[in-house]
Amino acid sequence: MSSVTLTQLLNEIGPAHVTGFFLVLARISPLFVLAPLFSSPMLPAQVRGTIAVGLSIGMTGVATQGQRIPEDALAIAGLTVEQLLVGVAFAVAIGGLYAAIEVAGALCDYLAGFTFGQAIDPMLGTQGGVLSQLYGLVGVMIFIAIGGDAWTLRGLTRTFDLVPLTRAPALHPLISSVAQAAASILTAAVEVAAPALLAVLITDVALGLVSRAMPQLNVFAVGFPLKVGISLLVVAAALPFLGGWISNQIYESVNTALGALRIG
Repeated sequence: MSSVTLTQLLNEIGPAHVTGFFLVLARISPLFVLAPLFSSPMLPAQVRGTIAVGLSIGMTGVATQGQRIPEDALAIAGLTVEQLLVGVAFAVAIGGLYAAIEVAGALCDYLAGFTFGQAIDPMLGTQGGVLSQLYGLVGVMIFIAIGGDAWTLRGLTRTFDLVPLTRAPALHPLISSVAQAAASILTAAVEVAAPALLAVLITDVALGLVSRAMPQLNVFAVGFPLKVGISLLVVAAALPFLGGWISNQIYESVNTALGALRIG
């Protein structure tokens, strides 16, 4: 009885809308694997899957409007791969922002000496230092506070206007966008960590001069807690300015991702 009901339901909806739903789901799914917040292990896989299905249902009507969805299995498979490419390119452009914040925290951890004691990062489920976790959690908090999730979803909706479901994206700008997002991670990380890196560098230079003047001084015993204290002070002073930087980077990331999407 249930199979007959399901068949009747699918016939009422139409095979084109069902195929369109799975194509939309293929474009949305990479967001829950690569993008910040959406891909967090703190959200169970069942919850992420439910949200992805719900968003796909909501966007299917808009995405399939005016589109002629093919019924051939080979054509549908090709369209599915194209939707995955578009979704991955968009998610990587957004995910590069969070990766840059994580790398910035890792740089500060390494220079300040926090890598001696590492813990589990609750957002990614990986091992990281104290400042890496701090930057990651603050980054996600600011991402939510400034409405980064809404910007991301609006940008994802915009992709259906730039590259409709039944059209193939241009591969060259798509690959260039992904490469640019990956290449900019280290640059953005240095921008975020620059105050702490500069403070630790000046501290190291000062300790080096002191060790030359006082060779009997145990520089390691004095320098380790000194660098930790200075790093914490500088990071605490710089964190309030991180919100404006993240806001600008989200705007640029979404624009970069959308600018790379065009019909091939």
